Amino acid sequence: MGVRDLADYPWDAVVPFRERAAAHPQGLVDLSIGSPVDPTPEVIRTALSAATDAHAYPQNIGTPALREAIVGWYARRRGVPGLSVDEVMPTVGSKELVALLPTLLGLGEGDIVVHPRVAYPTYEVGARIAGATPVAADDPASWPDGAKLIWINSPGNPDGRTWSAEELTLAVRRARELGAVLASDECYAELGWDGPWAEETIPSVLDPRVTDGSRRNLLSVYSLSKQSNLAGYRAAFVAGDAEVIADLLRARKHLGLMMPSPVQQAMVVALGDDEHVAAQKELYRVRRDLLLPALQTAGFRIDGSEAGLYLWATEDRDAWESMARLADLGILAGPGPFYGTDSARHVRLSLTAPTERIEEGARRLVRVAL
Repeated sequence: MGVRDLADYPWDAVVPFRERAAAHPQGLVDLSIGSPVDPTPEVIRTALSAATDAHAYPQNIGTPALREAIVGWYARRRGVPGLSVDEVMPTVGSKELVALLPTLLGLGEGDIVVHPRVAYPTYEVGARIAGATPVAADDPASWPDGAKLIWINSPGNPDGRTWSAEELTLAVRRARELGAVLASDECYAELGWDGPWAEETIPSVLDPRVTDGSRRNLLSVYSLSKQSNLAGYRAAFVAGDAEVIADLLRARKHLGLMMPSPVQQAMVVALGDDEHVAAQKELYRVRRDLLLPALQTAGFRIDGSEAGLYLWATEDRDAWESMARLADLGILAGPGPFYGTDSARHVRLSLTAPTERIEEGARRLVRVAL
């Protein structure tokens, strides 16, 4: 399979529901795609502006300052001390890495790429583009022989599933039994809400409690799109096994996959400033506290969603029926079927709409339940 064999982009199927929701007299409440709506922090924009004299080609591996900032951030925010600059690398957003990782690792026909059963679809797309076989499986005990790359997503998109350190340890052991690279997509790790994650740091696959003293064949993928409102900057990075990072770097040099120099400098500032991250999380908390009880009042059950940027909701009916019901209220959600065959009765609602629009959507949900 190649790029030309990909199906139509799934979000095109949502257009009729968007038009239906937009016809509501009080306007559209768009909770479908998790694209940030809040301003990029001024401290980051200032850093970007100051770095616009970017006459030379940027470094694929990242500037020394950026690599040191990533190392320091993992130690300070993720409980991962002791990384070296050879174990980190910036990427042009996280989606390009997710889509290209099987290809960059040299996978192809006969190789298996495992991804979560309820999952961001790009894991499967990346496997198919490389000619590998995607397999949906959550339990490490069920990961098949022949797996060369295993994706986990914690906190998960769309369902907010979050792996504990104990669960990650079992995943690492099983991946090593298989000789597979274990890649953990951790892009929402700053957004813990319920259970232990209301107070504890969500663990990384590189956490010393998990790795048994070795980062061999382990990768942690992260993005600043949500916590710093940098989706338009395409600011992300990967960390882990230095040998795997070196292999990825070699391929990326040939492909010209390099982050613009001004963005690299902006990332240094973003990674060093925790204050704006806390402020953004508080905005998402306010929106979540408005939307979650309103959905429950309107007859939805919220599954998972203990962390991350979304509410994973069901009425125990076909997802497209729920999409239509919400559209009649002027609310646009994301359909569960986009995230796998296990998601046919769920919808995903994002916390990235402006607070006043989420408040308006919550009012409509409560009103229809009265």
